[in-house]
Amino acid sequence: MVRRPVAWIVAVVLFAEALGVAALNWFLGVVVDRQDMSLAGLDPDVMSVSSKAGGVVFGLYFALCGLVALLVALRDRAPAGFGRVLLISAAVVHGLLGAFTWGLVGWTAFLLMVVVLGLIVLLLMTYDGRAEPADAVPAGGKGDGGSPVSPPPAPTAP
Repeated sequence: MVRRPVAWIVAVVLFAEALGVAALNWFLGVVVDRQDMSLAGLDPDVMSVSSKAGGVVFGLYFALCGLVALLVALRDRAPAGFGRVLLISAAVVHGLLGAFTWGLVGWTAFLLMVVVLGLIVLLLMTYDGRAEPADAVPAGGKGDGGSPVSPPPAPTAP
């Protein structure tokens, strides 16, 4: 049973984004290579290889973030250590990309970046590590919702 589907959604979105970013940068590298034109004196081959390499690097980065989100979904536990830092960095990257896309691409791309940012933050906040699973038995052991500490003995009359 899936109790918190946000991790699954984030994983799918990040894997799709990894594929999309890698494909877009690879396409841009091919376009630069076929035009055989220089931009401000830069070598077209260097620009083409740089675009392709950047696409592969960012694609792997988002795929690794998607893998962390997938592990969170499978384990139903909060990300810890490197995985948490990786998801926080992905949220920061999406915030920065959203700011750049507002001016360069338009509000629809900005909206997409903000939605992904919101999903990552929701994933990080949903699995905050303080909430107990719904089927957990309290420390008292009875399962009746009682206190984990036994009450003090009742005073006796002298």
